[in-house]
Amino acid sequence: MPEFNIDQFKKTWQEQAIQPKYNSDEIRLMLNKSSRNYVKYILGISIAEFLVILGMNFYYIFLGDDTNSYLNILEKLGVKNNADLIADLSHLYFVLKVISLILTGFFVFKFYKNYKHIKIESNLTKLILQIIKFKNTVNYFILANVFLIILYTIALGIFASWALSNQNITLTHPTLVGFYMGLLLMMILSVVLIWVYYRIVYGIILKKLGKNLEELQKIELGQS
Repeated sequence: MPEFNIDQFKKTWQEQAIQPKYNSDEIRLMLNKSSRNYVKYILGISIAEFLVILGMNFYYIFLGDDTNSYLNILEKLGVKNNADLIADLSHLYFVLKVISLILTGFFVFKFYKNYKHIKIESNLTKLILQIIKFKNTVNYFILANVFLIILYTIALGIFASWALSNQNITLTHPTLVGFYMGLLLMMILSVVLIWVYYRIVYGIILKKLGKNLEELQKIELGQS
């Protein structure tokens, strides 16, 4: 019986060619499927957000009154809450809600289109471009929500100035500065919170989607 040589055995084992478990086409299909799932998650989250906004709007339109808090602030500034003022503020809130719904609905539609376009049969270059396009759409969605916060703040600030001027109310300098500083701080805090929310909720998924994108780009470079 020949003597067993462990060194020779290790050398022979190391020289054996390791066959890859999956070829590039199979890896591409798996990454494609994974990417579709990540896009589907973001689509689901955005639809849930749209439904929450829609539900809140219906609640305030038919059951609640979201103008009271701001009217109380104006009252502290000396503005008299007459029927015309209340109606104008209600109209302003309604317009802002419609803008918010339209903007959110638009991005829900864009996410759905992106999801449908990322198909398993897509060629590699097209798939990479679709994923990049989707990531850009998510970034635009985050910026759009930041824009909404800024728009709300500017609109409320302009409305307060209009109400003060319409009722011939002149505030002392520190009071006026304090009011607008309060609006500014509220806007900054809201922007930070919404930015953190989207970076956490969407950022985790986008990070995984980005890894898929890197792997797909490596496959494309290997094929070129």
